[in-house]
Amino acid sequence: MLRHAGADSDVQKVTAAWVRQRLGGDLAYTTVVTILTRLPAKDAVARERQGRSFAWTPTADVARLAALRMRRLLDGERDREAVLASFVTALPPGDEQVLRALLDGKHHWVVTHTVRPSP
Repeated sequence: MLRHAGADSDVQKVTAAWVRQRLGGDLAYTTVVTILTRLPAKDAVARERQGRSFAWTPTADVARLAALRMRRLLDGERDREAVLASFVTALPPGDEQVLRALLDGKHHWVVTHTVRPSP
C-alpha cells in the first residue's frame, strides 16, 4: 500500500491515518500503528517523527517485499528442503533457469531496486 503512495522515483511519506483510510474496513488506528511499527524491523519501511506522530516511507520495492513474504513462509515450515524442492519443481522453465543462474553465480543481479526515503 505504501508503494502506491507515489511512483518509485517520487516516494512519499504517509501517516498511519492515511494507511487506515486506504485500507478501509474496521481496523482501529492503534492496529495500523502497531503493524507499521513492526515493519522497520523487516526493512520494509522507514519511519520519521512528524509532530506527535510518525511518517512512514517504503524502503523496499515490490520484489524485496515478495522475497520477505516468501522467506517468512519458508521460516514457518519444519521441512525446508521439501518446501524448496516443491517450489523449484513447480517453477516454469524460464524461472527455473533464472534461479539456476542466480545460484550458480552466472547471473549478476544487483540489488538496486531498494527505495530510500526521500530527504
